[in-house]
Amino acid sequence: MSEPVNTFSQFGLAAPILQAIGDIGYEAPSPIQAASIPPLLEGRDLLGQAQTGTGKTAAFALPLLHRIDLSQLKVQALVLTPTRELAIQVAEAMQTYARHLPGFHILPVYGGQGMGAQLRQLHRGVHVVVGTPGRVMDHLRRETLVLDQLQVLVLDEADEMLNMGFLEDVEWILGHTPPQRQIALFSATMPRAIQQVARRHLREPVEIKIAAKTATVETIRQRYWQVSGLHKLDALTRILEVEDFDAMLIFVRTKTETVELSEKLEARGYASAALNGDINQIQREQTVDKLKRGAIDIIVATDVAARGLDVERISHVINYDIPYDTEAYVHRIGRTGRAGRKGEAILFVAPRERRMLQAIERATRQPIEPMVLPTREAVTDKRIARFKQLIAETLESQALEPLERLVEGFQAESDVGMSEIAAALAYLVQRERPLWMEEQAAPERRERAPRHEGERPARERAPRHEDERSRRTPTTPEAGMVRYRIEVGRSHGVLPKHIVGAIANEANLNSRNIGRIELYDDHSTVDLPEGLPVPTLQHLRKVWIMGRQINLAREGEHAPARDAASRRPRARSADHDGERRPQAPRRADTGKPRPRAPGKAGPKKKR
Repeated sequence: MSEPVNTFSQFGLAAPILQAIGDIGYEAPSPIQAASIPPLLEGRDLLGQAQTGTGKTAAFALPLLHRIDLSQLKVQALVLTPTRELAIQVAEAMQTYARHLPGFHILPVYGGQGMGAQLRQLHRGVHVVVGTPGRVMDHLRRETLVLDQLQVLVLDEADEMLNMGFLEDVEWILGHTPPQRQIALFSATMPRAIQQVARRHLREPVEIKIAAKTATVETIRQRYWQVSGLHKLDALTRILEVEDFDAMLIFVRTKTETVELSEKLEARGYASAALNGDINQIQREQTVDKLKRGAIDIIVATDVAARGLDVERISHVINYDIPYDTEAYVHRIGRTGRAGRKGEAILFVAPRERRMLQAIERATRQPIEPMVLPTREAVTDKRIARFKQLIAETLESQALEPLERLVEGFQAESDVGMSEIAAALAYLVQRERPLWMEEQAAPERRERAPRHEGERPARERAPRHEDERSRRTPTTPEAGMVRYRIEVGRSHGVLPKHIVGAIANEANLNSRNIGRIELYDDHSTVDLPEGLPVPTLQHLRKVWIMGRQINLAREGEHAPARDAASRRPRARSADHDGERRPQAPRRADTGKPRPRAPGKAGPKKKR
C-alpha cells in the first residue's frame, strides 16, 4: 500500500473482523500492524522485528483470521509461543477478534494441562492451534495434530524460544509442515541463530523492523497491583476508599464493561458514569460537563471514548483491564498529570500479563512500583476519619439549635444517655455504608508485594564453579519455607528452570513462591512453602524431570524407595513451562543433542 494507512478498513479485512475491531476500540493500526497485515494478506512470508507491546498479535491474527475457511474444520493455522502464558494470551486475543465469525474454533495446547481435553477438541476439529513447542511435538508424534491442511505458521517471540532451548524443536515442527505453507516469524531481537532459521525456512520474506517508541510521563506516579486473592471489583473498591482522588478515569476493554462496572460502582455509593462508542456526542458532552462540575466523580471508559478527554479534575487513572499495547497505556495515563500537574496511574495485572507490564516499563522508561492493597483496618480507619471530619464541618457550618432542643427533649422523655442518642443517629446516617468494613465471606489472602523486576530470585543466580560448590556452607530455608530433596541433579542435565516449571505446574503453585534451589551432582534441593497439602506432596514424589522420578522428600528424612518403573529411563523431560517434551539423544563427547537422522523422529509427514 502506497497511501498511509489510517484505518483498519483500508486493509480490506472481512466485515465480521472489522466489527470486532470496532467493539474492542481500536482506531488506527499500530506501525507493526500497518506494515505486516498487507503482505500477510497477500500470502507472503514475513520476518518481523518488534518488541512485546507493539500490537504484533493483531498484526498476524487479523490477516490469519481473514483467510480462514470456516467451512473446513481442519487445522489451517499454527502459532508457536515460548510459554503457556503467552499461548493462552494469544488464543484469547484471537478469540476476541473472531467473536463475530460463526463456528470459529481455536485451541491452546501447552504442558501442565491434561491431554484429555486437548485430544477431545482436536478430534472434534479446530481451525487454529496455539501452543508451546513441546506439547505440539507430543501431538504430532501421537498423530492427534494433523497439519496436512496447514496454511499459515506463526513463530511468536522466536528469540525467547531460542533462549529457552526450543529452537531445535521448532525446526523439527517446521519439518513436519506442508512445504507450501506461509510463515510469519516475529522476534524482538535477531540473533544469528534466528536469522539462520529464517534463511532455511522462509521464502523471500518481507522484512519489517519497528523501533520501539518511548515516552516519559515524569509527573505521573505509576503503580500496579497483581491480581490475586480478591476479586478485581473488591480491590477497586478498597482503592477508592483509601486513595484521595478528585476525579477518576477507569479504563476497561469493552463497551459492555463500561456500563456494568459503572452500575456496580453506583450501587456502592459512587457518582459514576459510562463513556463508550455507543454514546452519542450530546450525551458525551453532558457526561464530561458533569465530571468538570463535580456532579460525578468517576468515568468508566473505553480507549476510543476517552480520546481527547482533558478534564483538570482527573487526578487518577486506573487501568482496570490492561491495554493491548504500550501506546494505548501511554494514551490512557496521559489523561492525568497534564500541564505539569501531578497524577496517579494504577494498573491491574493478572499473572499471565506480566510480560505486558515489562513492555510498558520499557516503553515509558520508568519502573512501575508494586502496590499492596489497603487492609480492612485501613479502610475502616479512613471511613471513621471521614465521618469525624463530616461531623466537625457540620458543627461549624450549620445552625443546629432547633435540633439540639429536639435531642434534649428526646433525652428527657426516654431517659437515655446523650452518647447513646448520638450513636443511634450515627447508625442511621451510615447504615447504607457501615463504618466498619464487613468481613469477607472467605478468608482474605494476605497481600504480598510482588518481587520487583530488577530483583533476581535465588534460582536465577549464576552457577558457581565446582570448587566453590564443594566448599559452600549449607544454608537454612527462609521463614515459612521447607527444604526438600529431589533425586535429579547436575549429572542428569537438570537446570533450575526445569525444576521450577515442573513443580509450579504439577503443584498448581505460582513460580515466585518457589524458593532457593541448589543443584548437586546426583540430587538437588528446593525450598517450598510450608503447609503444602499431603496429597500435593504425594503427587510431587511421582513427578518426572529429565527422565527421572524426583521422589521428593523433606531434607533429612528417608525418601520412600522408588519402584522399578521409576528407575527405568524415560525419554521425556520437563521444559521451562512445565511441558513434557521429547528428549533428544546426547553426544557422549559434548552433551549436546545428537542430530536426528532424517525420517527417524516423529510421524511421517502426511501428503
